[in-house]
Amino acid sequence: MAEELVRDWMHRGVITCGPEMPVQAVADAMKAHDISALVVVDEAGDAIGVISRTDLVNARFVEPYLKHWRGLTAKHLMSAPVISVSDSTPIAEAAARLRDRKIHRLVVTERQDSHDKPIGILSVTDLAGKL
Repeated sequence: MAEELVRDWMHRGVITCGPEMPVQAVADAMKAHDISALVVVDEAGDAIGVISRTDLVNARFVEPYLKHWRGLTAKHLMSAPVISVSDSTPIAEAAARLRDRKIHRLVVTERQDSHDKPIGILSVTDLAGKL
């Protein structure tokens, strides 16, 4: 039996934002796409962070002090650096990385020239859905 790889379990395609995207726009994008996180990319399209609904919820606790997130952008709330895998990573290795890092998702990247472009997401939900 062939070893299962990340490419067999991941969600292809990612919704991205730039680090300067206002937090309200990040929240609107998550709602519009019904997703729980955005990959934050730099000008070259490399993944530099992840911002999740949990990050937004946590920011809401300090919202009264920030007056409706004014001036707050993705770079202020994102988790960085990005924890990533390639689509050829064995699924057992990816699952161990999720467990060891205590995170909910890995960004799946593909090497293009000297850049690691995000091509998908592997989440704990993806793993649970296959069990």
